[in-house]
Amino acid sequence: MAVTEPAPVELPPAHEGILRRQALRESAARTYARSLPIVPVRARGMTIEGADGRRYLDCLSGAGTLALGHNHPVVLEAVRKVIDSGAPLHVLDLATPVKDAFTTELFSTLPREFADNARIQFCGPAGTDAVEAAFKLVRAATGRSELLAFTGAYHGMTAGALAASGGATDVRVTRLPFPHRYRCPFGTGGERGADIAARWTEYLLDDPKSGVPEPAAMILEPVQGEGGVNPAPDSWMRRMREITRERSIALIADEVQTGVGRTGTFWAVEHSGIVPDVMVLSKAIGGSLPLAVIVYRSELDLWQPGAHAGTFRGNQLAMAAGAATLAYVRENRLAERAGTLGVRMLAALQALSADHPSIGDVRGRGLMIGIELVDPEAGPPTVTAENGSAPPPDPALATAVQQECLRRGLIVELGGRHGAVVRLLPPLTLTDEQATAVVDRLADALRAAERSPYRRAAAGPTR
Repeated sequence: MAVTEPAPVELPPAHEGILRRQALRESAARTYARSLPIVPVRARGMTIEGADGRRYLDCLSGAGTLALGHNHPVVLEAVRKVIDSGAPLHVLDLATPVKDAFTTELFSTLPREFADNARIQFCGPAGTDAVEAAFKLVRAATGRSELLAFTGAYHGMTAGALAASGGATDVRVTRLPFPHRYRCPFGTGGERGADIAARWTEYLLDDPKSGVPEPAAMILEPVQGEGGVNPAPDSWMRRMREITRERSIALIADEVQTGVGRTGTFWAVEHSGIVPDVMVLSKAIGGSLPLAVIVYRSELDLWQPGAHAGTFRGNQLAMAAGAATLAYVRENRLAERAGTLGVRMLAALQALSADHPSIGDVRGRGLMIGIELVDPEAGPPTVTAENGSAPPPDPALATAVQQECLRRGLIVELGGRHGAVVRLLPPLTLTDEQATAVVDRLADALRAAERSPYRRAAAGPTR
Protein backbone atom coordinates (compact mmCIF):
# COMPACT_ATOMS: atom_id res chain seq x y z
CA MET A 1 0.00 0.00 0.00
CA ALA A 2 1.50 3.29 -1.11
CA VAL A 3 2.17 5.92 1.51
CA THR A 4 0.59 9.24 0.62
CA GLU A 5 2.71 12.22 1.50
CA PRO A 6 0.79 14.97 3.31
CA ALA A 7 0.14 18.07 1.27
CA PRO A 8 2.60 20.86 2.06
CA VAL A 9 1.24 23.44 4.47
CA GLU A 10 1.09 26.93 2.97
CA LEU A 11 2.75 29.34 5.40
CA PRO A 12 1.98 33.03 5.26
CA PRO A 13 4.82 35.25 4.06
CA ALA A 14 7.21 36.28 6.82
CA HIS A 15 6.22 39.94 6.58
CA GLU A 16 2.60 39.07 7.35
CA GLY A 17 3.73 37.42 10.59
CA ILE A 18 5.72 40.54 11.51
CA LEU A 19 2.72 42.77 10.89
CA ARG A 20 0.44 40.45 12.86
CA ARG A 21 2.82 40.39 15.84
CA GLN A 22 3.14 44.16 15.71
CA ALA A 23 -0.64 44.53 15.92
CA LEU A 24 -0.73 42.14 18.90
CA ARG A 25 2.22 43.60 20.81
CA GLU A 26 2.32 47.32 20.13
CA SER A 27 0.08 49.92 21.66
CA ALA A 28 -3.15 51.31 20.30
CA ALA A 29 -1.36 54.67 20.02
CA ARG A 30 0.72 53.60 17.01
CA THR A 31 0.04 55.79 13.99
CA TYR A 32 1.90 55.33 10.71
CA ALA A 33 1.83 51.55 11.01
CA ARG A 34 -1.96 51.55 10.82
CA SER A 35 -2.19 53.14 7.38
CA LEU A 36 1.12 51.85 5.97
CA PRO A 37 1.14 48.06 6.44
CA ILE A 38 4.62 47.47 5.04
CA VAL A 39 7.81 45.99 6.52
CA PRO A 40 10.82 47.96 5.24
CA VAL A 41 14.00 45.91 4.98
CA ARG A 42 16.19 48.01 2.66
CA ALA A 43 16.21 51.64 1.61
CA ARG A 44 18.30 53.99 -0.49
CA GLY A 45 17.54 57.53 -1.48
CA MET A 46 13.83 57.82 -2.07
CA THR A 47 13.22 54.09 -2.47
CA ILE A 48 12.11 51.65 0.23
CA GLU A 49 11.99 47.90 -0.34
CA GLY A 50 9.55 45.91 1.75
CA ALA A 51 9.98 42.36 3.07
CA ASP A 52 7.52 41.26 0.40
CA GLY A 53 9.91 42.46 -2.32
CA ARG A 54 7.80 45.46 -3.34
CA ARG A 55 9.44 48.85 -3.90
CA TYR A 56 8.00 52.19 -2.87
CA LEU A 57 8.77 55.84 -3.54
CA ASP A 58 8.89 57.40 -0.08
CA CYS A 59 7.15 60.79 0.09
CA LEU A 60 6.99 60.66 3.88
CA SER A 61 10.76 60.82 4.51
CA GLY A 62 10.46 60.05 8.20
CA ALA A 63 7.96 62.92 8.58
CA GLY A 64 10.53 65.23 7.02
CA THR A 65 13.53 63.85 8.89
CA LEU A 66 15.36 62.46 5.84
CA ALA A 67 16.51 65.56 3.97
CA LEU A 68 18.86 63.43 1.87
CA GLY A 69 16.65 60.36 1.73
CA HIS A 70 17.54 56.97 3.13
CA ASN A 71 21.16 55.93 3.77
CA HIS A 72 22.81 58.74 1.85
CA PRO A 73 26.55 58.01 1.36
CA VAL A 74 27.72 61.20 3.12
CA VAL A 75 25.61 60.34 6.17
CA LEU A 76 26.83 56.75 6.32
CA GLU A 77 30.44 57.87 5.92
CA ALA A 78 30.10 60.41 8.74
CA VAL A 79 28.62 57.80 11.11
CA ARG A 80 31.27 55.19 10.24
CA LYS A 81 34.02 57.73 10.81
CA VAL A 82 32.88 58.35 14.37
CA ILE A 83 32.45 54.64 15.10
CA ASP A 84 35.84 53.73 13.64
CA SER A 85 37.59 56.54 15.54
CA GLY A 86 36.87 55.00 18.93
CA ALA A 87 35.29 58.24 20.13
CA PRO A 88 32.76 57.94 22.98
CA LEU A 89 29.19 57.72 21.75
CA HIS A 90 27.58 58.92 24.97
CA VAL A 91 28.94 62.11 26.55
CA LEU A 92 25.93 63.96 28.02
CA ASP A 93 26.64 67.65 27.28
CA LEU A 94 30.46 67.55 27.33
CA ALA A 95 32.39 69.28 24.57
CA THR A 96 33.66 67.06 21.76
CA PRO A 97 35.18 67.67 18.32
CA VAL A 98 32.03 66.16 16.78
CA LYS A 99 29.74 68.55 18.64
CA ASP A 100 31.98 71.51 17.81
CA ALA A 101 31.89 70.63 14.10
CA PHE A 102 28.10 70.27 14.16
CA THR A 103 27.55 73.58 15.96
CA THR A 104 29.93 75.40 13.62
CA GLU A 105 28.16 74.04 10.54
CA LEU A 106 24.70 74.77 11.96
CA PHE A 107 25.59 78.38 12.82
CA SER A 108 27.01 78.89 9.32
CA THR A 109 23.57 78.17 7.84
CA LEU A 110 21.57 80.48 10.13
CA PRO A 111 20.68 84.07 9.19
CA ARG A 112 23.84 86.02 9.95
CA GLU A 113 22.10 88.64 12.11
CA PHE A 114 20.80 85.79 14.27
CA ALA A 115 23.88 83.58 14.38
CA ASP A 116 26.26 86.37 15.39
CA ASN A 117 24.50 86.80 18.72
CA ALA A 118 23.13 83.33 19.43
CA ARG A 119 23.41 80.55 21.97
CA ILE A 120 22.50 76.89 21.52
CA GLN A 121 20.96 74.41 23.93
CA PHE A 122 21.12 70.71 23.12
CA CYS A 123 17.87 69.11 24.27
CA GLY A 124 16.51 65.58 24.41
CA PRO A 125 16.26 63.58 21.19
CA ALA A 126 12.86 64.80 19.93
CA GLY A 127 11.53 68.10 18.66
CA THR A 128 8.97 68.25 21.44
CA ASP A 129 11.84 68.32 23.98
CA ALA A 130 13.20 71.39 22.21
CA VAL A 131 9.78 73.04 22.31
CA GLU A 132 9.63 72.48 26.06
CA ALA A 133 13.12 73.94 26.39
CA ALA A 134 12.09 77.02 24.43
CA PHE A 135 9.12 77.55 26.75
CA LYS A 136 11.31 77.24 29.85
CA LEU A 137 13.84 79.65 28.36
CA VAL A 138 11.38 82.45 27.62
CA ARG A 139 9.62 82.06 30.96
CA ALA A 140 12.92 82.36 32.82
CA ALA A 141 13.95 85.36 30.73
CA THR A 142 10.66 87.30 30.97
CA GLY A 143 9.27 86.23 34.34
CA ARG A 144 5.97 85.55 32.58
CA SER A 145 4.34 82.19 31.95
CA GLU A 146 1.56 82.61 29.36
CA LEU A 147 2.04 81.67 25.70
CA LEU A 148 0.51 82.59 22.36
CA ALA A 149 -0.03 79.89 19.73
CA PHE A 150 -2.19 79.40 16.63
CA THR A 151 -5.13 77.29 15.59
CA GLY A 152 -4.03 74.29 13.55
CA ALA A 153 -0.58 74.25 15.14
CA TYR A 154 1.41 71.15 16.04
CA HIS A 155 4.46 71.42 18.29
CA GLY A 156 4.83 67.95 19.77
CA MET A 157 3.33 65.50 22.24
CA THR A 158 4.56 66.61 25.68
CA ALA A 159 2.41 68.68 28.02
CA GLY A 160 3.49 72.22 27.15
CA ALA A 161 3.87 71.41 23.46
CA LEU A 162 0.42 69.83 23.45
CA ALA A 163 -1.04 72.96 25.02
CA ALA A 164 0.41 75.09 22.23
CA SER A 165 -1.02 72.60 19.75
CA GLY A 166 -4.55 72.84 21.07
CA GLY A 167 -4.46 70.11 23.73
CA ALA A 168 -5.96 70.46 27.18
CA THR A 169 -3.31 70.90 29.91
CA ASP A 170 -2.71 73.21 32.85
CA VAL A 171 -0.39 75.40 30.76
CA ARG A 172 -2.04 78.75 29.95
CA VAL A 173 -2.07 79.25 26.17
CA THR A 174 -4.07 81.77 24.15
CA ARG A 175 -4.82 80.45 20.68
CA LEU A 176 -4.92 82.95 17.86
CA PRO A 177 -6.38 82.58 14.34
CA PHE A 178 -3.91 81.38 11.73
CA PRO A 179 -4.30 83.10 8.32
CA HIS A 180 -5.41 80.08 6.33
CA ARG A 181 -5.70 80.89 2.62
CA TYR A 182 -8.28 78.25 1.71
CA ARG A 183 -10.30 77.95 4.91
CA CYS A 184 -9.98 81.48 6.24
CA PRO A 185 -11.56 81.78 9.71
CA PHE A 186 -12.85 85.23 8.72
CA GLY A 187 -14.32 84.12 5.39
CA THR A 188 -12.05 86.33 3.29
CA GLY A 189 -8.76 84.58 2.59
CA GLY A 190 -5.68 86.14 1.00
CA GLU A 191 -4.02 89.30 2.28
CA ARG A 192 -7.33 90.55 3.69
CA GLY A 193 -7.67 87.50 5.94
CA ALA A 194 -4.04 87.81 7.06
CA ASP A 195 -4.56 91.48 7.90
CA ILE A 196 -7.66 90.72 9.99
CA ALA A 197 -5.81 87.94 11.82
CA ALA A 198 -2.96 90.35 12.66
CA ARG A 199 -5.38 93.06 13.80
CA TRP A 200 -7.19 90.54 16.01
CA THR A 201 -3.87 89.61 17.62
CA GLU A 202 -3.07 93.26 18.32
CA TYR A 203 -6.54 93.85 19.74
CA LEU A 204 -6.29 90.93 22.20
CA LEU A 205 -2.85 91.98 23.40
CA ASP A 206 -3.65 95.68 23.81
CA ASP A 207 -7.16 95.47 25.28
CA PRO A 208 -6.80 95.44 29.09
CA LYS A 209 -10.19 93.70 29.31
CA SER A 210 -9.44 90.94 26.79
CA GLY A 211 -8.57 88.47 29.54
CA VAL A 212 -5.22 87.68 27.88
CA PRO A 213 -2.33 88.12 30.35
CA GLU A 214 0.96 89.54 29.12
CA PRO A 215 2.60 86.54 27.43
CA ALA A 216 6.17 85.33 27.58
CA ALA A 217 6.28 84.25 23.94
CA MET A 218 4.50 83.55 20.70
CA ILE A 219 5.25 80.26 18.93
CA LEU A 220 4.47 79.74 15.25
CA GLU A 221 5.29 77.50 12.30
CA PRO A 222 6.27 79.30 9.07
CA VAL A 223 4.39 76.49 7.34
CA GLN A 224 1.99 74.44 9.44
CA GLY A 225 2.84 70.81 8.73
CA GLU A 226 0.56 68.44 10.58
CA GLY A 227 -2.12 71.13 10.41
CA GLY A 228 -2.44 70.55 6.67
CA VAL A 229 0.54 72.25 4.97
CA ASN A 230 -0.59 75.84 5.53
CA PRO A 231 2.07 78.40 4.53
CA ALA A 232 2.00 81.61 6.54
CA PRO A 233 1.93 84.71 4.31
CA ASP A 234 5.27 86.54 4.41
CA SER A 235 3.54 89.84 5.19
CA TRP A 236 1.77 88.24 8.16
CA MET A 237 5.05 86.79 9.44
CA ARG A 238 6.54 90.28 9.37
CA ARG A 239 3.52 91.64 11.24
CA MET A 240 3.92 88.99 13.93
CA ARG A 241 7.57 89.97 14.30
CA GLU A 242 6.60 93.65 14.67
CA ILE A 243 3.81 92.89 17.13
CA THR A 244 6.01 90.76 19.37
CA ARG A 245 9.02 93.08 19.23
CA GLU A 246 6.97 96.17 20.10
CA ARG A 247 5.48 94.39 23.15
CA SER A 248 8.67 92.63 24.34
CA ILE A 249 7.21 89.21 23.57
CA ALA A 250 9.71 86.56 22.48
CA LEU A 251 9.00 85.10 19.03
CA ILE A 252 9.67 81.35 18.74
CA ALA A 253 9.90 79.92 15.22
CA ASP A 254 9.22 76.18 15.14
CA GLU A 255 11.39 74.98 12.24
CA VAL A 256 11.33 71.31 13.21
CA GLN A 257 9.75 70.29 9.89
CA THR A 258 10.38 73.34 7.70
CA GLY A 259 14.12 73.61 8.29
CA VAL A 260 17.20 72.44 6.33
CA GLY A 261 16.03 73.50 2.87
CA ARG A 262 12.59 71.92 2.91
CA THR A 263 10.64 75.03 1.82
CA GLY A 264 13.09 76.46 -0.73
CA THR A 265 15.29 78.43 1.67
CA PHE A 266 17.58 76.88 4.26
CA TRP A 267 15.26 78.09 7.03
CA ALA A 268 11.65 78.97 6.31
CA VAL A 269 11.83 82.30 8.18
CA GLU A 270 14.13 83.51 5.41
CA HIS A 271 11.17 83.80 3.02
CA SER A 272 9.80 86.69 5.06
CA GLY A 273 13.17 88.03 6.18
CA ILE A 274 12.30 87.97 9.87
CA VAL A 275 14.75 87.14 12.65
CA PRO A 276 13.04 85.29 15.53
CA ASP A 277 14.23 85.30 19.12
CA VAL A 278 14.26 81.50 19.34
CA MET A 279 14.43 78.77 16.70
CA VAL A 280 13.34 75.22 17.51
CA LEU A 281 15.21 72.67 15.37
CA SER A 282 15.02 68.89 15.06
CA LYS A 283 14.21 66.22 12.43
CA ALA A 284 16.54 66.85 9.47
CA ILE A 285 19.31 68.45 11.56
CA GLY A 286 20.21 64.96 12.84
CA GLY A 287 20.69 63.50 9.38
CA SER A 288 18.06 60.77 10.14
CA LEU A 289 19.17 60.25 13.77
CA PRO A 290 17.55 61.76 16.92
CA LEU A 291 18.70 65.30 17.65
CA ALA A 292 16.94 68.45 18.84
CA VAL A 293 18.23 71.91 19.75
CA ILE A 294 17.09 75.44 20.33
CA VAL A 295 19.09 78.43 19.13
CA TYR A 296 18.27 81.78 20.67
CA ARG A 297 19.37 85.38 21.27
CA SER A 298 22.06 85.56 23.92
CA GLU A 299 20.04 88.14 25.88
CA LEU A 300 17.56 85.39 26.74
CA ASP A 301 20.25 83.16 28.26
CA LEU A 302 19.13 83.78 31.83
CA TRP A 303 18.13 80.33 33.00
CA GLN A 304 20.01 78.37 35.64
CA PRO A 305 22.31 75.36 35.04
CA GLY A 306 20.18 72.25 34.70
CA ALA A 307 17.05 74.22 33.83
CA HIS A 308 16.62 71.87 30.88
CA ALA A 309 18.58 68.65 30.50
CA GLY A 310 18.32 65.23 28.88
CA THR A 311 20.39 62.08 29.08
CA PHE A 312 20.69 61.70 25.32
CA ARG A 313 21.40 65.30 24.38
CA GLY A 314 24.98 64.40 23.47
CA ASN A 315 24.20 62.00 20.60
CA GLN A 316 27.54 61.95 18.77
CA LEU A 317 26.36 59.87 15.82
CA ALA A 318 23.43 62.23 15.23
CA MET A 319 25.70 65.26 15.39
CA ALA A 320 28.08 63.74 12.85
CA ALA A 321 25.23 62.74 10.55
CA GLY A 322 23.63 66.15 11.03
CA ALA A 323 26.78 68.11 10.24
CA ALA A 324 27.26 66.05 7.06
CA THR A 325 23.64 66.64 6.04
CA LEU A 326 23.75 70.38 6.68
CA ALA A 327 26.98 70.73 4.72
CA TYR A 328 25.68 68.67 1.79
CA VAL A 329 22.45 70.67 1.55
CA ARG A 330 24.40 73.93 1.71
CA GLU A 331 27.17 72.98 -0.72
CA ASN A 332 24.82 71.47 -3.30
CA ARG A 333 22.22 74.25 -3.05
CA LEU A 334 19.47 71.75 -2.34
CA ALA A 335 17.23 74.42 -0.82
CA GLU A 336 17.11 76.23 -4.15
CA ARG A 337 16.54 72.90 -5.87
CA ALA A 338 13.61 72.18 -3.52
CA GLY A 339 12.10 75.53 -4.40
CA THR A 340 12.36 74.90 -8.14
CA LEU A 341 10.98 71.36 -8.00
CA GLY A 342 8.25 72.44 -5.60
CA VAL A 343 6.95 75.07 -8.02
CA ARG A 344 6.91 72.48 -10.80
CA MET A 345 5.09 69.87 -8.71
CA LEU A 346 2.56 72.37 -7.38
CA ALA A 347 1.74 73.47 -10.94
CA ALA A 348 1.29 69.87 -12.09
CA LEU A 349 -0.97 69.06 -9.14
CA GLN A 350 -2.99 72.24 -9.56
CA ALA A 351 -3.57 71.30 -13.21
CA LEU A 352 -5.28 68.10 -12.01
CA SER A 353 -8.01 70.11 -10.28
CA ALA A 354 -9.59 70.98 -13.65
CA ASP A 355 -10.63 67.32 -14.03
CA HIS A 356 -11.03 66.56 -10.33
CA PRO A 357 -13.52 68.74 -8.41
CA SER A 358 -12.56 66.74 -5.33
CA ILE A 359 -9.28 68.68 -5.24
CA GLY A 360 -10.24 71.65 -3.11
CA ASP A 361 -6.81 73.22 -2.78
CA VAL A 362 -3.17 72.56 -3.66
CA ARG A 363 -0.70 74.44 -1.52
CA GLY A 364 2.75 74.36 -0.03
CA ARG A 365 6.25 75.73 -0.24
CA GLY A 366 9.23 73.96 -1.77
CA LEU A 367 9.03 70.22 -1.18
CA MET A 368 6.39 70.57 1.53
CA ILE A 369 3.16 70.07 -0.41
CA GLY A 370 -0.47 69.44 0.54
CA ILE A 371 -3.54 68.53 -1.51
CA GLU A 372 -6.81 69.10 0.35
CA LEU A 373 -9.59 66.78 -0.82
CA VAL A 374 -13.22 67.82 -0.52
CA ASP A 375 -16.72 66.57 -1.26
CA PRO A 376 -17.90 69.06 -3.91
CA GLU A 377 -21.44 67.68 -3.87
CA ALA A 378 -21.88 68.61 -0.21
CA GLY A 379 -20.78 72.23 -0.50
CA PRO A 380 -21.51 75.47 -2.36
CA PRO A 381 -21.54 75.39 -6.18
CA THR A 382 -18.58 77.73 -6.54
CA VAL A 383 -15.37 77.52 -4.58
CA THR A 384 -12.78 80.27 -4.36
CA ALA A 385 -9.96 80.79 -1.92
CA GLU A 386 -10.56 84.54 -2.08
CA ASN A 387 -13.98 84.51 -0.40
CA GLY A 388 -13.26 81.61 1.93
CA SER A 389 -16.09 79.46 0.58
CA ALA A 390 -15.14 75.80 0.32
CA PRO A 391 -16.89 72.42 0.34
CA PRO A 392 -16.51 70.16 3.38
CA PRO A 393 -13.23 68.22 3.68
CA ASP A 394 -13.44 64.57 2.60
CA PRO A 395 -11.23 62.47 4.91
CA ALA A 396 -12.69 59.23 3.52
CA LEU A 397 -11.48 60.09 0.03
CA ALA A 398 -8.08 61.10 1.40
CA THR A 399 -7.75 57.72 3.14
CA ALA A 400 -8.75 55.94 -0.07
CA VAL A 401 -6.16 57.94 -2.03
CA GLN A 402 -3.46 57.04 0.49
CA GLN A 403 -4.25 53.35 0.13
CA GLU A 404 -4.40 53.55 -3.67
CA CYS A 405 -1.03 55.32 -3.62
CA LEU A 406 0.42 52.48 -1.56
CA ARG A 407 -0.87 49.94 -4.10
CA ARG A 408 1.01 51.91 -6.76
CA GLY A 409 4.24 52.00 -4.78
CA LEU A 410 3.94 55.52 -3.36
CA ILE A 411 4.04 56.35 0.35
CA VAL A 412 2.17 59.53 1.35
CA GLU A 413 0.89 60.89 4.64
CA LEU A 414 -2.38 62.57 5.60
CA GLY A 415 -2.76 65.73 7.64
CA GLY A 416 -5.04 68.62 8.42
CA ARG A 417 -7.56 68.88 11.20
CA HIS A 418 -9.92 66.51 9.39
CA GLY A 419 -7.24 64.23 7.94
CA ALA A 420 -8.26 65.28 4.43
CA VAL A 421 -4.93 66.68 3.22
CA VAL A 422 -2.61 64.39 1.28
CA ARG A 423 0.91 65.46 2.27
CA LEU A 424 4.10 65.12 0.22
CA LEU A 425 7.51 65.40 1.92
CA PRO A 426 9.96 63.89 -0.58
CA PRO A 427 13.71 64.11 0.11
CA LEU A 428 15.59 67.12 -1.21
CA THR A 429 17.57 64.75 -3.45
CA LEU A 430 14.41 64.09 -5.50
CA THR A 431 15.17 63.80 -9.22
CA ASP A 432 13.09 65.23 -12.06
CA GLU A 433 12.04 61.71 -13.04
CA GLN A 434 11.00 60.85 -9.50
CA ALA A 435 9.01 64.08 -9.19
CA THR A 436 7.11 63.19 -12.36
CA ALA A 437 6.52 59.64 -11.10
CA VAL A 438 5.13 60.96 -7.79
CA VAL A 439 2.61 63.22 -9.54
CA ASP A 440 1.62 60.49 -12.02
CA ARG A 441 1.08 57.86 -9.33
CA LEU A 442 -0.86 60.29 -7.16
CA ALA A 443 -3.09 61.28 -10.08
CA ASP A 444 -3.75 57.63 -10.91
CA ALA A 445 -4.51 56.88 -7.25
CA LEU A 446 -6.96 59.78 -7.10
CA ARG A 447 -8.82 58.53 -10.17
CA ALA A 448 -9.04 55.05 -8.67
CA ALA A 449 -10.18 56.35 -5.27
CA GLU A 450 -12.89 58.50 -6.83
CA ARG A 451 -14.29 55.37 -8.55
CA SER A 452 -14.17 53.32 -5.36
CA PRO A 453 -17.16 52.97 -2.99
CA TYR A 454 -15.30 54.78 -0.22
CA ARG A 455 -18.15 57.22 0.47
CA ARG A 456 -20.62 54.46 1.28
CA ALA A 457 -18.05 52.71 3.46
CA ALA A 458 -16.82 55.73 5.38
CA ALA A 459 -19.65 58.24 5.33
CA GLY A 460 -20.73 59.31 8.76
CA PRO A 461 -19.88 61.67 11.60
CA THR A 462 -16.30 62.25 10.35
CA ARG A 463 -17.79 64.64 7.80
